[in-house]
Amino acid sequence: MEEKEEILKIERSIGYILRIGVIVSAAILVIGLVLLFLRPNANQTPNSLSLIFQGLLQLRGEAFIMLGLFCLILTPVLRVIVSIFAFAKEKDYLYVVITVIVLIILIIGMSLGLVEK
Repeated sequence: MEEKEEILKIERSIGYILRIGVIVSAAILVIGLVLLFLRPNANQTPNSLSLIFQGLLQLRGEAFIMLGLFCLILTPVLRVIVSIFAFAKEKDYLYVVITVIVLIILIIGMSLGLVEK
């Protein structure tokens, strides 16, 4: 019974992570939309982390929207990372290996997306 309870606890934790990630992303996106409507400007959308952070300091709506989208993209990646630890705790090493491969594929995909600007 304890093993099933442990699995259920891990699944709940993963569910909380996904919910919190989506809620935080949505909140940041809403802030960005409000700023965009309050202070419309014709600036270029920030496409790097340094430009996003500069835009956040300047309270630019585009920067908040990009940060919200970035958080939304990172939410499932965080879920994969937590799953690796969950499978390791369960001593299910086959799924640890599979999940690490999935994480590597995600990282490669995001890296290739950054290179192709």
